[in-house]
Amino acid sequence: MPYQQKTGLISKLRTAFRRKTSLLRRVEAQAAQAAGLGLSTHLHLMDFSERSLLLAGRTAAWQLPRNRKIKNLSEVEFKVFSQWGEDGIIEWLVSHVAVPNTRFVEFGVETFREANCRFLLMNRNWKGLVLDGDETNMAALRNERLHWMYDLTARAAFVTTENIDELITREEFGGPLGILSIDIDGNDYWVWKAIKSVNPAIVICEYNPILGDTHAISVPYDPNFRRFNAHFSGLFFGCSIEALRQLAKQRGYTFVGSNSNGINAFFVRNDLAEPVLAKLDDTRAFASRHRDSRNADGQMSYAGGLARFELIRHLDVVDVSNGQRVRLAEIKQPYSEQWLQEMN
Repeated sequence: MPYQQKTGLISKLRTAFRRKTSLLRRVEAQAAQAAGLGLSTHLHLMDFSERSLLLAGRTAAWQLPRNRKIKNLSEVEFKVFSQWGEDGIIEWLVSHVAVPNTRFVEFGVETFREANCRFLLMNRNWKGLVLDGDETNMAALRNERLHWMYDLTARAAFVTTENIDELITREEFGGPLGILSIDIDGNDYWVWKAIKSVNPAIVICEYNPILGDTHAISVPYDPNFRRFNAHFSGLFFGCSIEALRQLAKQRGYTFVGSNSNGINAFFVRNDLAEPVLAKLDDTRAFASRHRDSRNADGQMSYAGGLARFELIRHLDVVDVSNGQRVRLAEIKQPYSEQWLQEMN
């Protein structure tokens, strides 16, 4: 089949997959509200929904380009259980990286219904450890059929730099690891910097695109950090993509790109990165256009573009290059020209 026809077919399949995913999630939500259907009917519909999602995800995975170069990671995105397009990116990466084993550690997962590694667990039967600060979330996960069908350990813990290694080693997940996924909406930079107990092939870490892409900055470390306590908007958390790039270089990892929504960055250990780099034209981080800000009353305010930065410009961050605290308002040109264009 000619290349243009192949890419056209893949595009159509992905569009159909997204539509089917959206429909199935609506069916599940409606079923949850339909008390008159009975518990068994509701569970049956949920089971059907998840099976269909998994099948659609596998279909999308089979269509991923594996033997040719791609422009960047956005070209292989698809969403099954991830928040954005991480499922497709992870599937593409693990098909090119010689992972030492099929184990993952992911924290900041809430109930794990929407997470980076759930599709990996179900599609490739990986073994995993998930952590979340809310015991209710972890209890709900342990009551799911998923918990006994797969080798999944779910523990409640509020992750800090002081306890992360103990949490991992206690569950016997130390040492070589396939994937480490960090998404805690706060101390992400500091926690990755502190981890010594694992040697992952792939690291996925959330960055805060509102902090820009030209300076290596992070929120100051606070073991009790809460995103909406730090600022009512919920926009002050995490670190910039440049901070993660610098940390990755120190830790022996190569930055290979981000998802197109400008949320998660992907890194591959230096000794395993060449097969991935050989298939990428560009390793870039995307700016973001999402508008999930809140007002002082906790209601969605939908601030976008540079208005998001203005809401938090009075707050202090740490320049991780030198350890100095600096006010965001004092940072000159936090965004590159490319990011400014993408945000407009």
